[in-house]
Amino acid sequence: MFSLFYGLWKYMFSQIEFHVLILGIDKAGKTTLLEKLKSVYSNLEGLPPDRIIPTVGLNIGRVEVSNTKLVFWDLGGQPGLRSIWEKYYEETHALVFVIDASCPARFEDSKSALEKVLRHEDMQGAPLLILANKQDLAEAVSAEELARYLDLKKLDERVYMFEAVSAYDGMGIKESVEWLVEVMGRSKRTEMLRVRAGAMGPSSA
Repeated sequence: MFSLFYGLWKYMFSQIEFHVLILGIDKAGKTTLLEKLKSVYSNLEGLPPDRIIPTVGLNIGRVEVSNTKLVFWDLGGQPGLRSIWEKYYEETHALVFVIDASCPARFEDSKSALEKVLRHEDMQGAPLLILANKQDLAEAVSAEELARYLDLKKLDERVYMFEAVSAYDGMGIKESVEWLVEVMGRSKRTEMLRVRAGAMGPSSA
């Protein structure tokens, strides 16, 4: 009997689907990142950078990493579109916030937008990955420099990491995704969402 329940539990756990929200202000490179993710982890060829247009609404990318299903939600970062971000917070397992590391003049806008996201109660406990994007450009600052620029408060209250990446050439992409898979697998946020999903299942109808 134990082995039956264990097998069922293992099957249910192995089928979990993680929802990862990709945010950032406009022109940070979020959609380019999503297309690179798809090309790295699936048989789908991502769009070339010169054919990518700014996100208006939502782009979705699905990949599988180490038997883990990841669904990436890429939302538009223009000021007029940021109001829709919070509609996705409740079901989010982790947040990826993308910043154009080659444009310090826009760091303050990124910081303000990120802090607003982190203050929202529906994002409580969600692991945070901050990507210093566009490392293929000579003027891009490092992940460490970006962390000093942002000087975010209270990050020690959640699991987080800064990572230097290039959505153009793929630098840092695999390291970032591997970190996400690891932290989401043991996150209290994941456990909370799993319990809530079970409570809302057919048996509770």
